[in-house]
Amino acid sequence: MEFLTRINDLLTQNLGEFGPLIAVGVLGLLLIIVAVLLMVNQPEDPLKKLQRSNAAPKRQPKDKKERLRNSGRNEQLEKFANFLEPKNEEEYSAVELKLRQAGYRSKDSVRFFHFAQFALGIAGIMVGILLITVLAGDQEFTGQQMMIRVFVPAAIGYFAPKYWITRRVAERQEAITAGFPDTLDLMLVCVEAGQSLDQAIVRVASEMSSSYPEIAQEFEIVAHEMKAGKDKDNVLRDFGTRCGVQDVTSFVTVMIQSATFGTSIAEALRVYAGEMRDKRVMRAEEAANKLPTKMTLVTMMLTVPPLLIILVGPSANVISSFGR
Repeated sequence: MEFLTRINDLLTQNLGEFGPLIAVGVLGLLLIIVAVLLMVNQPEDPLKKLQRSNAAPKRQPKDKKERLRNSGRNEQLEKFANFLEPKNEEEYSAVELKLRQAGYRSKDSVRFFHFAQFALGIAGIMVGILLITVLAGDQEFTGQQMMIRVFVPAAIGYFAPKYWITRRVAERQEAITAGFPDTLDLMLVCVEAGQSLDQAIVRVASEMSSSYPEIAQEFEIVAHEMKAGKDKDNVLRDFGTRCGVQDVTSFVTVMIQSATFGTSIAEALRVYAGEMRDKRVMRAEEAANKLPTKMTLVTMMLTVPPLLIILVGPSANVISSFGR
């Protein structure tokens, strides 16, 4: 008891009133990190390995699908699949779609996303502990101030990946919207030259990779899925869902309706490409019309004060000289 009392007094003197609580928190974080490391390096149970090897011949077709689905995945993250993946299938699909719209198509993208949130949250807690211990010096904090300094960095670290993904999605959708009219024009040229829709998509994916890589990557995925034998309607719908852009979704609807009713794809492309060009001009005009309104406040802040100084300054100087 005397030993624990001495430790308590030492922590209270050096770290303040909440010194013992801070020490317990740091010790808990260290134990969590050690437990995670031990789980990563834990060897596989021989009994489970034997059971899996004995059960393999009975369910070989299913295992083949699982091997194709899980091939290329990170083995270290595989051990934490239940922890790093949402249990709800709809939630998992929503996160996966968000990451695909941001351009992250890895099979482990969802696991890496949740791992980044978990790791940055713990890092934020450690930064907060440093702020109230090492970097605070002799400054004393109340309980509320300590909670703010600990949990604010943790919240920033936890929500930083989500903010990054949201920004990436917005930037990628803007790039797809900007390059989509030129892509349709090139596709129209290919179709009118006698190529099929599949060949036109392959050509567009190769030609647009240098100028608009985002839309070129999406068309390349469409080309690979069509070559693999996937249904064309489903491929186009997945294309519109991955992009998350209204113009692309409308284009997919036009293509599916054209193929369903047997109308000319070239004519549908010509009409829709013209609409996309007009829409791009309208977006440019909208941005140009917003510019004077945005510059009004800045112009007033930069011109009115110097103008007042020039006009009122001499008069104020003369009035002050009369007062003397």
